[in-house]
Amino acid sequence: MSRKLFTVGPVNVEPEVLQAMTRPMITHRSKEYKKLHGDIMEKIRKALDTDMEILLVGGSASIFLEGAVRNGVKERSLGLTNGSFGDRFIEIAKLNGKTVDEVRVPWGKAVRPGDIEGKVSEGTEAVHWVSNESSTGVFGDSTALAEEVRRQNPDSLVFVDAVTSAFAMDLEMKRLCPDALVFGTQKALALPPGLAFMAVSDRLFERSASVRNRGFYTDLAKLRKNSAENYALTTPPVSLMYALDFQMDRILSEGMAARYRRHREMGDAVRSWAAKHCGIFPEEGYRSNTIGVINRGDMDFDRFHSALKAKGYEISNGYGDVKQTTFRIGHMGDITLARLKELLSVMDETLEEIQ
Repeated sequence: MSRKLFTVGPVNVEPEVLQAMTRPMITHRSKEYKKLHGDIMEKIRKALDTDMEILLVGGSASIFLEGAVRNGVKERSLGLTNGSFGDRFIEIAKLNGKTVDEVRVPWGKAVRPGDIEGKVSEGTEAVHWVSNESSTGVFGDSTALAEEVRRQNPDSLVFVDAVTSAFAMDLEMKRLCPDALVFGTQKALALPPGLAFMAVSDRLFERSASVRNRGFYTDLAKLRKNSAENYALTTPPVSLMYALDFQMDRILSEGMAARYRRHREMGDAVRSWAAKHCGIFPEEGYRSNTIGVINRGDMDFDRFHSALKAKGYEISNGYGDVKQTTFRIGHMGDITLARLKELLSVMDETLEEIQ
């Protein structure tokens, strides 16, 4: 049975976007591909309001989290975490042989500049964190964190996981000035999984040149050389790129200000619904506009979700340390406020039925 997805990811993909994937195949070393690749990069930069170089590979965004660490850190980084995906970024760095100092704040809380005061040492080559922690629904102030990092050590690089924030919440790229900003297709871009992207600063490219063991698939020098010719390093999912090109036109037609406003309105609607029930999990002032993490209270979530799915709607379970005490509603990409309100109405009906 097909369901209307209000999940954290992969998210709902509109039929016309899927249809765009059915165009005839082309080779990834053709003139047609070069135009497709170049057009996509131009549109992404326009949407994110940045002049940074954008690199792509086939796979999930985790590839570029690893790539940032492998290219930008020789020995030591500082990892900031307030949830499962901040933990993962730290784990990725450690598994690549880096020494990682850690700043941990309670789940549901945002990492603030004061939390890292005195933590960015001369030996801290990079600081990494998640802008929108999807296990907790916390959207932190990445710009303030980046400014604090640079205040303590101007040479320290800034790596940001923007997987569930890019294209839905304004990251203020020209103020943030990240050295690596990572995202993928299956979240707010509202496409199937399969493409990962990283916006890369000149500083990271320069640092990478002096770092050994950058790997093959994550070697920024190799990726940049191909990208300069509007090619991918290895064979990309061309059909997915057709859909991405189509989707970028739709995103730009909507306008980024309108897109950010739509996501904010959806976030407000979920927060209002949660306030009438068991409450929203993340602290006030730092709540995501793409993911609502809601307290379960005494709800039998498995029973509730089964009944919801039987009506054709799917949301997401809690995640990580708060899996048993929360559930999540994904409201990103092409979801509209009207469709979200429809879900919330069905949720109300379902709660009444199972009580």
